Amino acid sequence: MWALIAYYLRFCRLQRKLTGDLMGEILNCSKSTVSRLETGALKLDEKQATTLDQAWDTGGIFGFLVWYATLGHDPDWFRQYVDLECRASVIKTWQVDLVPGLLQTPDYARAGLATGNLPDVEAALAQRLSRQAILDKPEAPTFWFLLSQSLLELPCGGVETMKAQLAHILDLSHRPNIGVRVVPKSVGHHPGLDGAFMLLTLPEPHMEVAYVEAPGGGRLASSAAEVASYALRYDQIGQHALPKGLSRDLIKQIMEAM
Repeated sequence: MWALIAYYLRFCRLQRKLTGDLMGEILNCSKSTVSRLETGALKLDEKQATTLDQAWDTGGIFGFLVWYATLGHDPDWFRQYVDLECRASVIKTWQVDLVPGLLQTPDYARAGLATGNLPDVEAALAQRLSRQAILDKPEAPTFWFLLSQSLLELPCGGVETMKAQLAHILDLSHRPNIGVRVVPKSVGHHPGLDGAFMLLTLPEPHMEVAYVEAPGGGRLASSAAEVASYALRYDQIGQHALPKGLSRDLIKQIMEAM
C-alpha cells in the first residue's frame, strides 16, 4: 500500500505537470522531501493526504489510501489501535474478563500488569494510564462500555483495590459522554462470551474499525463486512445488558458484598 501511494503521488504530480518545487509548495515541504515521498523513503501522513485531496479535488483518495496503509499488517496491532483511539469520535467496548484500560485505576492496572512477567511494570503502567488523557480532552469522544458482571466481581489487586476500582467506574459513568452498562450473570449464554472487542468510529476520513482481543495480542479488522459483524454482535450483547441506572445499582451491590 505504501509503495502504491508513492507511485500514485508521482503519477498525479507528473499528470499535472508540476515540478518538485511546486509540489513542495502545496505540501509546505522541500523538493527533497517530495522526492523521498515519491520513492517511498518517507510515508505520506494524514495531514499531507488531506492537503492533496483538497488541492487536487481527488474525492479523498489519498486519505483513504493512507488510512488503509496504516491498517496493514503490523506485529504490534495494539500500538496501531492506540493511535486510532486518539482520533476516534466514538469508542464502543465490550469486555468480558478485565476492566477496560480506559477505566482502570492505577492500583488495579498495576496489579494486572504485575502478573504479566513484564520487565518494567511501572513503565507499562505509565503507558496505559497515559491513554486515559482522552477522557478529559476538550472534545472527548463518546464512550460506550458493556461489561460482564463477572469481571466486576473478580478482586484484582485485593478487595480494597477492587472497591476503589468499582467506585471509579461509577464516578465516570455519570459523565454525559460515558455510558456503562452491565451484562448480568443471570443472562447465561450470550454472543459476547467468546471474547472482548472494541469498535472505533473515525471522523476523518469517516471510517469504522474493530479491534479484537486475543491471548498474546489482538488484531485490527477494517473490512466493512467484518466491522459490521462486530457492530451487530455489540448490539446483540447490548440487548442483554441492564439499563444505566440498574447497572449502577448492580455495581453498588457488588461493592457492598465484597
